[in-house]
Amino acid sequence: MIASIYNQGIEDRSATLETQLRTPEERAEWLAARGPRHPVIVAVDTEGTVVGWGSLNSFNPRPAYDYVADFSIYVDRQQRGRGIGDALLSALEIQAAALGYHKLVLAAFPHNKAGLRLYEKHGFQRVGVYHEQGRIDDRWVDVIIMEKILPSLT
Repeated sequence: MIASIYNQGIEDRSATLETQLRTPEERAEWLAARGPRHPVIVAVDTEGTVVGWGSLNSFNPRPAYDYVADFSIYVDRQQRGRGIGDALLSALEIQAAALGYHKLVLAAFPHNKAGLRLYEKHGFQRVGVYHEQGRIDDRWVDVIIMEKILPSLT
């Protein structure tokens, strides 16, 4: 189900610069390759169906960046607007702080208004724009860069 939800984000051109759809097998390999500092969480409905997922991702492999994580959140197209993304982001922030991360960062499309509202609601600040960062459907796409310093657990 994670692959299906991720593919919706690719098809909608709303949340990722990825353009190639993923298979369940590829996503299973992706999950298996993740370490303990890069968890994947899922949101399920009352029937146990996965309706969204989120992950903490490596920002940069250099050791100086060990305390910075990028993250991903994807919600099933039919479930958007119901607070699932908010719950996933809250859970990721708690996990990130518990894992010793100092900061979370993200890149979002300017046209992803719902995503930008969610990130701002959680205290993420805009720090810049990567102009013409990627090319999708024969057009250049900007991405907004945002960050949030996490509260210390100590």
